[in-house]
Amino acid sequence: MSDDLQRHYRDILLGLGEDPEREGLRDTPLRAAKAMRYLCHGYEQSLEEIINGALFASDNDEMVTVKDIELYSLCEHHLLPFIGKAHVAYIPTGKVLGLSKVARIVDMFARRLQIQETLTRQIAEAVQRVTDAAGVAVVIEAQHMCMMMRGVEKQNSVMNTSVMLGAFRESQNTRHEFLKLIKRSN
Repeated sequence: MSDDLQRHYRDILLGLGEDPEREGLRDTPLRAAKAMRYLCHGYEQSLEEIINGALFASDNDEMVTVKDIELYSLCEHHLLPFIGKAHVAYIPTGKVLGLSKVARIVDMFARRLQIQETLTRQIAEAVQRVTDAAGVAVVIEAQHMCMMMRGVEKQNSVMNTSVMLGAFRESQNTRHEFLKLIKRSN
């Protein structure tokens, strides 16, 4: 663990007017540095490492959808969390991706300082790159602490982003099928 990160958290406490030596804060710089390293461990991962050969031959050419993949990320503007769900679909062309790998791709990009718009595109492009799918669709719905805890303080706001590639972009029917599959049933 880098002593620099720990030292910076100590400086933040001092900058806030706190005493980093008081009982409740004595180990906070170390804990905060460890937490930040964990929350940003996506920087230490690569797509190749995540996939690890989990592409399988398949004659399936119908939509594969994984919905409600929970995600936790940090807004690059305020370093505050945003929390939500990703819905990912692709249309295979000869190979399918191991199911857990879709969630791992989401996590790898979410565990970096991020904005939701970029996160959505990174996931879609990564799935496209590894599967060579006929199309990829990603929708993310998330709540942002930077909007809830500060600024306008809107507690019930949800941001939705989508990226449609290939068949999902070209075919309104394909796009509608995906959106219908991920729609909430209330």
